[in-house]
Amino acid sequence: MKAVIQRVKHTKLSVNGQLISEIPGGLTVYFGVAAGDTKDKADYMAKKIANMRIFEDDAGKMNLSVIDKGLEILSVSQFTLLADTSHGNRPGFTGAEKPDAANEMYEYFCVKLSEYGVKVKRGVFGADMKIEQYNDGPVTIILEA
Repeated sequence: MKAVIQRVKHTKLSVNGQLISEIPGGLTVYFGVAAGDTKDKADYMAKKIANMRIFEDDAGKMNLSVIDKGLEILSVSQFTLLADTSHGNRPGFTGAEKPDAANEMYEYFCVKLSEYGVKVKRGVFGADMKIEQYNDGPVTIILEA
């Protein structure tokens, strides 16, 4: 399981020209599920991301979480995070979970995030999503479980 966490000032996600989700600030989380990943891993990822202190406090130190700031998370399913680039120039995705199981784990992860009191908005699993985001910092963290 992998996540790319980006601190953002604003993010919009559209599918076929229709706005699906938008957050005014917080985190955009790209979430990939590997074959065989468990709910325990998703629990770990949700807790870690919800509590990750990557927002500045009054002293300018990264000491506050998305919860502390009352901000939102846009969660985007992204199987390409599991790309194998070790051979040739075309990435392989055999390490990614099958779509039905990956979607189930993605939905579970989003629910777990929301249980920490974070407002979570979602992308559309398997869709061709167009994402506009205004990165803050930039701050980008890669988390693996």
